[in-house]
Amino acid sequence: MAKNPVKIMDTILRDAHQSQAATRMRLEDMLPACEILDKVGYWSLECWGGATFDVCMRFLNEDPWERLRALKKAMPNTKLQMLLRGQNILGYKHYADDVVEQFCKKSIENGIDVVRVFDALNDTRNMEAAIKFIKLYGGHCEVAISYTKSPVHSEEYFVKLAMKLEKMGADSICIKDMANLLLPYDAYSLVKKLKDNVSVPIHLHTHNTTGTGDMTNLMAIQAGVDIVDCALSPMANGTAQPATESLVATLQGTSRDTGFDLGLLSEAAAHFRTVADKLDIDPKVLKVDTNTLLYQVPGGMLSNLISQLKQANAQDKYYDVLAEIPRVREDFGYPPLVTPTSQIVGSQAVLNILAGERYKMVSKESKGLLKGEYGQLPAPVNEEVRKKAIGDEEVITCRPADLLAPEMDKYREESKEFAKSEEDVLSYALFPQVAEKFIKWRNAGGEAAEPVKEEAKAAAPVAQAAPAVQAAPAAASDNRVRTLIVEDLTGGNF
Repeated sequence: MAKNPVKIMDTILRDAHQSQAATRMRLEDMLPACEILDKVGYWSLECWGGATFDVCMRFLNEDPWERLRALKKAMPNTKLQMLLRGQNILGYKHYADDVVEQFCKKSIENGIDVVRVFDALNDTRNMEAAIKFIKLYGGHCEVAISYTKSPVHSEEYFVKLAMKLEKMGADSICIKDMANLLLPYDAYSLVKKLKDNVSVPIHLHTHNTTGTGDMTNLMAIQAGVDIVDCALSPMANGTAQPATESLVATLQGTSRDTGFDLGLLSEAAAHFRTVADKLDIDPKVLKVDTNTLLYQVPGGMLSNLISQLKQANAQDKYYDVLAEIPRVREDFGYPPLVTPTSQIVGSQAVLNILAGERYKMVSKESKGLLKGEYGQLPAPVNEEVRKKAIGDEEVITCRPADLLAPEMDKYREESKEFAKSEEDVLSYALFPQVAEKFIKWRNAGGEAAEPVKEEAKAAAPVAQAAPAVQAAPAAASDNRVRTLIVEDLTGGNF
C-alpha cells in the first residue's frame, strides 16, 4: 500500500479560538503546550493573522509581534502560518503596496513561514502584491480561493481561478470554505479537478458550522487533497474546524495515515481543555446550524445580524432579513460572504428591512462595494441599485490599490512620537487608535490585564469582523435604524 500521509495544519492557536471565543486566547495560554505541539509533526500551526493582531492590542494588552516571536522561539521545528487579507492586510481597507511589502517582510522576519492570502471577491489583482512580496522575502505563499455558491461560482470558475493563482506564484492553493458550504461529494469532485489541473499542493480549510466538516475533509482526502485544517478537540467543531484527533484516528492504518501520536495530541488537548474552561465559551458556537446551508450565511454573520436587530429592537425581523440577504447579494454581483463582504451585505439587508423600503438607506460600505473600491465583483450588479447608491459617480475599474500613493513614510511620521520599531509603525498603520493607545501603555511599562470573562463570553458568538454601519441621513427619522450598529470589530471566521 503506497503511503501518502495527509498533512495537517492545526488551528488551535488562531482560528479555533477566534471562531469560538472571539480570539481571546492569550500567549500565556499557548506557551505551556508549545513543546508538545512542536513534536506532533504538523505541516504547520496557524497562530497569527486574522483577528489576532487587533485583539492582542485592543483587548489583551499584548504586542502581536512579541507573541509571534515568542511562539517561533517555543516551536522551532514547526512552520508557523498566518492569514492575510491581501491588499487589506489585517485591516478593513486597502493599503498601498509599500505597506503590504513592509508587512510581509516583517511578518516573515519575525517568524511566519506560511502566509495564506485571500481576497473576499476572489479578485486576483487584490492578491498580486502580497503574493509577490511573500515570495520575495522567502515565505511559502498559500493563496486561497474563497468558496461560495452562486450562478457564477461553478466548479469550472474555481478551477480556472486556481490555475491563474498558480501562474501568479502560489506555492499551494487553499480551498477556503469559511461558511462550511462545501458539501462532501462536492469537495471530492472539486479536489479531483484541482489535482488534475494544478501541480501545487491543495489545502482544504472548512468549519463544522453545518455539521458536515468531518465528512467534507474525509471525501477531500479520498480525492487526494494534500493538506487539511483541523483543531485540537477542546476548541474543535461548531464554528471552528473538525477535531484533529478524530481525523488522525480515522486514517490510522490507511495509505493516508498521518503518523501522528494520539498520546501526544491527548497531552496537548488536556492543556487546552483548561484554557477553554477559562475562556467561558458560549454554547451557541458549538451547535450545528444548518441555516448556513439554507441562506449561505456564515455562522458568525448570523450572530452579527442578531446583535444588530437586538440593538434596533427588531428581533422579530430576523427571518425577513435572512430572506433579504440573498437578494442583496444578487444585486451586488454575488460576492462570497466573507470578511468584509459578509458584513456589508448583511448590514445592508438589515437596513432594507428596517427602513421598510429597499435601499432607502445605503451604508457607506455598500456604496464602496458597488463603486468598485473593494475590487471586481464576480457578476454584473443591479444597475438600478448602483445608480440609487452612488448616483453618477464613476465606477473604479482598475486595481483599487493603483489609486493609492505610498503610505509608509506618512505612518512613520504620524507615529514617530511613540513607535519604537518598524513593527510598531505597521501596528499603527493597521489600527491607528488602538495601536497608539497600546504602544504608549506598553512604553510606560504596563502589564497585561486579567481577561474579562463576561466580555469574552458576550463576544464569543460574534465570528466575523464587521465594519460599523453608517446609514444615510434619512435614518435620523427612524430611531430603530439610527441605533443600528455592529458591536464588535473583532470576531472570528476570516
